[in-house]
Order: sequence, then C-alpha cells, then structure tokens
Amino acid sequence: MEERVGEAFELDERLTVVGGKVRPGDTAPDFNLDSFDPINANMQSVKLADSSGMVRILNVINSLDTPVCHTETRYWEKVRAELPSNVSVYTVSMDLPYAQARWRTTEGVTHQTLSAHRSEQFGQDYGVLLKEWRLLQRAVFVIDSDGRLVHAEYVADQMQEPDYSAAIAAACQAASA
Repeated sequence: MEERVGEAFELDERLTVVGGKVRPGDTAPDFNLDSFDPINANMQSVKLADSSGMVRILNVINSLDTPVCHTETRYWEKVRAELPSNVSVYTVSMDLPYAQARWRTTEGVTHQTLSAHRSEQFGQDYGVLLKEWRLLQRAVFVIDSDGRLVHAEYVADQMQEPDYSAAIAAACQAASA
C-alpha cells in the first residue's frame, strides 16, 4: 500500500497518508459505509452505487468534533440548498455513526454523514487515511452521475478548509452535463 510521508500536516506534526490519490477521470472507488438513523434507531449500510445517477460531493473530514471540520460541515449544509437538485452532499469521517447522528441532531444538519469507523478501506481507496491518527485527511471529491471523479482536492494543512468554490463549480458543471 502506498504511503505518502509528510503530505498532510497539522502545525508541526507531519502525517503519513496511506493509499494512492484518486484523480479526475478515475472511476470513483465504491464504498460501504455506515449511517445511523436516530429516528428509526437503525444502522444503514450506504454504498456509492446507492446514489448512482446523482452528482455526489464527498466532504471528507478528520472528525465532526474538531472546529475546522465542524465549520466545514456546517458550510456544506448551508450551500446544499443552493446546489442543483441532482447533487447530493455527504460528509465522511471515522467518527462513530452514533456520534455523527447526535452531532447532526444537535446542529440541525440534514445531509447524510457516513462513518468509515469499521474499516480503513475507504481511507486507503481514496488515499486519505492518516496513519498516525487513524482518521481521514481533509479532502473534497466530486463524483459525476456516471461514477467518475470530476474533482479531487486533498488539503495538506489539516487546520485549513478546502476550496469550496472549485468543488461547487465542478458539481454544478457535472449536474448540467
């Protein structure tokens, strides 16, 4: 498995990212992640294929309990209403699905959060697994309705937010194609 030493960092800590980078034009790796529905009290298994035909924005974060990730996820919630109706937003982290559901309820966030807590596979497949932290590197991926990546941003500085406008532009362009 490819390891990219020092490609991500927070303050003075250099982090090793596990997995090769995915790039625009690549077929998006499928995934099987968890989402907890607190209303019906059940765990759902969510696959990329479940939303085929839609443009998907994957907002990948370290943890909902960190200030930058909190801000970033709230931003995507706000912007989601302005996106074309065939664009879905998902936030992916290694937080437990129960913690994600609690956070969504507390924050009034309605877009789906997906948990990669069971396995490092998502992190490896998308090239975002932070080896030292066993969390995901901040990144944004836009996947078109045919399952191809049209945008991939890996944020090196874990204290910085991504380039929202580039991801939004890619999603809107894919939605109108």
